[in-house]
Amino acid sequence: MACTSDVTTAISTSETTFGDGNATTISAVHPDIIQTHILSRLDGPALASVATTCRQLYQLSSQEHLWAKICHSTWPSTNSPHIRHVISTFPSRSRSFFPDSFPLLLTPAPSTYNSHTNPDRTTELISAVDIFYRQQLIFSKVVETETVTGWFSCSPFRIDLLDPKDVVQTPIKCPKGDEACQDIGDDLSLSWIVIDPTGRRAVNLSSEKPVSVQRHWLSGEVHARFASVLTGDKGSSSEFAMCNLMITFGGVEGGDMHVREASLQMEDMDGSHMNGRDSLVILQRALEGKRGRRVRPEQEGLKRYQEFLNMKKERKERKLRAEGRLDFLCAGLAVVSFAGLCCLFVFWR
Repeated sequence: MACTSDVTTAISTSETTFGDGNATTISAVHPDIIQTHILSRLDGPALASVATTCRQLYQLSSQEHLWAKICHSTWPSTNSPHIRHVISTFPSRSRSFFPDSFPLLLTPAPSTYNSHTNPDRTTELISAVDIFYRQQLIFSKVVETETVTGWFSCSPFRIDLLDPKDVVQTPIKCPKGDEACQDIGDDLSLSWIVIDPTGRRAVNLSSEKPVSVQRHWLSGEVHARFASVLTGDKGSSSEFAMCNLMITFGGVEGGDMHVREASLQMEDMDGSHMNGRDSLVILQRALEGKRGRRVRPEQEGLKRYQEFLNMKKERKERKLRAEGRLDFLCAGLAVVSFAGLCCLFVFWR
C-alpha cells in the first residue's frame, strides 16, 4: 500500500499530536478506531512491525481477521474453504501462516539439517498457486497431492495444476519476436505455496519473478521458469536440488496468450528428475528451514539460480575429468596387458 510506511511510522510513536497542539498517548485512541481505520490498511510486514511497538498494539495486531485479510489479499488461493480450514490448525492461524509463506526461503548448508527426516510423516501436500500479470491476478488454483502411495514414492516427482486439455485465458498479448519475451518476465510474478497440513507448516517455493523466459523454437510456446534452490541430502549424490516451477503459455502471435501448463518438479545437480520420496524429504527440510526478509527477491532468486547452474557445470566438468583419467588409466592398462601378452607369446615360441 502506498501509505503503509507513513502509517506505520505514525502509530509506532508513543504520542500523537492533534491539530490543537495537544499530545496524547496511543492508549487514548479507541481500539476499534485503531483496528478499523489504521491496522486494517497495513500490509503484513507493516502490521508485524507495528506489533513490536507496545503491548496494546501487539494485542490489537494479533487479531485473526487482520491476518486472514492480509493472507487472502496477498494470495487469493488461500481464500478457498480447504485452505482456510488448514490454516485454522496452525499454532497462531493466519498469523503463523503469513510469515511462513511470505519471507524468502534461505538455503543453509546441508550439514545444518537433521538427517533423520521422516518422509512418511507427511501424508499430503497442498499447493496454493497464484499467477499475477502487472499485479493483476490471472490464475489461481489449489491442488492436493497424496504422498503415501507407492507410485508417488518411486515415480518422478511432479505436480501439475492443469490437465493436458485445459487452458486458462489471460490478457497477456503473445509477443512478436523472441526479444519481447523478456517484457513478459518483467510483468509476471508467481506464488507457489506448498503446505504440509500434518506438520502445520508452509513454504513459498517461487522466486517470485521468472529466472528465465524463453520461446520454444518449434512450438512457439513461451516458457517462464521460476526456481528455488533447496538443500539436498548430504549422503546422496547431490547436496543441493532445484525446485523448477514452469509456466507454459501458448497463443497466436499478436493475440491473447493462455496458460497451457503449470508444473513443479525437483531436479538434482546431475540434471535428473528426483522421485517422490527423495523430493518429499527435501521439501520437509524446506518447510522447517529458516526464512529471510524479501529484499529484492527477484534478484536473489536469479542469483541463486545462476549459482546452481554454475555448480552443475563445475560438477559435470569434474566428472568428465575423472572419467577422462579413468579412461586413460584403463587404456594404459590395456596397452601394458597387450604388451605383456605379446612378450609371453614371443617367449614361448
